[in-house]
Parts: sequence; structure tokens; C-alpha cells
Amino acid sequence: MQSVAADRIAELEGETADLKDRMLRLNADMENLRRRTERELKDARVYGVTVFAREMLAVLDNLRRAIQAVPADAREAGAETGLTTLIDGVELTERAMLATLDKFGVKKLEPEGQRFDPNFHQAMFEIPNAEVANNTVLQVVQDGYAIGDRVLRPALVGVSKGGPKTVVEPKPAEGSAA
Repeated sequence: MQSVAADRIAELEGETADLKDRMLRLNADMENLRRRTERELKDARVYGVTVFAREMLAVLDNLRRAIQAVPADAREAGAETGLTTLIDGVELTERAMLATLDKFGVKKLEPEGQRFDPNFHQAMFEIPNAEVANNTVLQVVQDGYAIGDRVLRPALVGVSKGGPKTVVEPKPAEGSAA
């Protein structure tokens, strides 16, 4: 009788250990799920407007083109024709759109004068310039934008060519005299 009871106790202890192990695994799985859900929710908050923001960049570009399409002499003469008021309205709309995009985490990239970075810039052409370090952004053809730490649209740029190489700190060769 005692051996049957001892066997039953051993069996129940084994089941208890198995259930404890399963409970620990389920708790770990739930914690991992909670963390992943929290991370996905944070990403959704930050990046949820990405598709919409990308579409709005085309509208923003068109506002800028409309402003730039008006010649300077037409602007000066525009006060009499109401053109100045129209231009002011388009500029105000552009500023409001930029402010709204900024509110949702969309930032304009400012690459001019920086070293070309293919993660943020798309080179459209090279500009010969011996006075500027190679691969320096000299001209921005189209503004680039980022949201959070992701590129929404790379800046289309012209980069320098023919200047001094960008210096990377060389390591002195062993045994060479400096």
C-alpha cells in the first residue's frame, strides 16, 4: 500500500513540476507578448502617418513650385493685381502644412554642405569643384524628409566631384617614421 502511495506521490510531484514549468513558460510568453505589443503600439503611434505624410509631400512640393513659378517682377507688380495676396496665401498654406507635418514627427532633412549619405540622400548628378571635399552635398534638387528615425523620402542632391578626398584618419604604419 505504501509503494502505491509513494508512486502516486511521485507521479503527482512530476505533474506539479510539469505544470510549474508550463506556467513559467506561459508567463514568459505573456511578458514577451506584452513587450512586443507595447513596441508595436509605439511604432504605430510614430509611424502610423507615414503613408499619409508621404502623399502630403507631393502637395507640399507643388505649393513650393507654385511660389517659385511667379517671377520676381510679377511679384513686385502683383500688389495692384492681387497676385501678392495669392502668393502670401500659398506661402501661408505651405508653412501651415510644414508645421502640421512637424507636429506628427516629420522633419525636413537639411543636407546641403554635409557629406553624402546614401541612407538619407539620392545623388542625381555630380558637380565638379576642386575646393570642396569629394562627396559633399552642394545642391538640393528636392527636399528629403524623415519621420522618427526612418527616411520618408531621401533628398535628391548634387554632390561634389574632383575635390580633395574626404580624409579618414589613417593609422600610422608600424615601423614608419612620422
